[in-house]
Amino acid sequence: MKVLVPVKRVVDANVKVRVKPDNSGVDLNNVKMAVNPFCEIAIEEAVRLKEAGSASEVIAVSVGAGNCQEQLRTCLALGADRAILVETDVDPQPLGIAKALAALQEKEGAELVIFGKQSIDGDNAQTGQMFAALTGMSQATFASEVKVGDGRLEVTREIDGGLQTLSIKLPAVVTTDLRLNEPRYASLPNIMKAKKKPLDVISPADLGVDLTPTVEVLSVEPPAERKAGIIVETVEELVDKLKNEAKVIS
Repeated sequence: MKVLVPVKRVVDANVKVRVKPDNSGVDLNNVKMAVNPFCEIAIEEAVRLKEAGSASEVIAVSVGAGNCQEQLRTCLALGADRAILVETDVDPQPLGIAKALAALQEKEGAELVIFGKQSIDGDNAQTGQMFAALTGMSQATFASEVKVGDGRLEVTREIDGGLQTLSIKLPAVVTTDLRLNEPRYASLPNIMKAKKKPLDVISPADLGVDLTPTVEVLSVEPPAERKAGIIVETVEELVDKLKNEAKVIS
């Protein structure tokens, strides 16, 4: 079984982002970038499937600028067999990415495509679902457990009421939740080996896809600063402040 794993380059989760002075977006100058954390979970799950003998090949793919190769090399060090970059100068949006991946899927014919459920920058949680709609593949979102059967997947997903278990046929699309697994760290030997693994660079034109953005970002603003809390000495003082200052009780 061939497994395709789309990954995204994002600001490292430990970095405090800064908004540009003109509010046109996030300032990325001299900022540490990383593989989107949910995409790391997707790569880990694909590699575990290969280690268990359920998958024969793991392919990492990214849609973005040339510097996305850095994150693809990380995926190769984590266990992916090869990588593909759909290189573009525009800032790709979920629908455009889904179209590019759908065109790539026609060439690769992967039996399983594993997405992170969302990226930590845009937070859209759209690309996996759009890809499934474009390709007509079965889908299971927010997976916390995946089991491979005879031509099917059994996927446990988290919903508001608890856990839901689905049985879907292959080929299929799965988006990963936080509790699916704990991604491994790339060892130094594997980082060195990753430099020799194949990484192909293609263009959207090679796939016959137009990635022109359809959504315009009007402005980006940081969240409003919260006032500092206070410490009260007694319950009576707390009740007084809740009643007379916060006015949340009467």
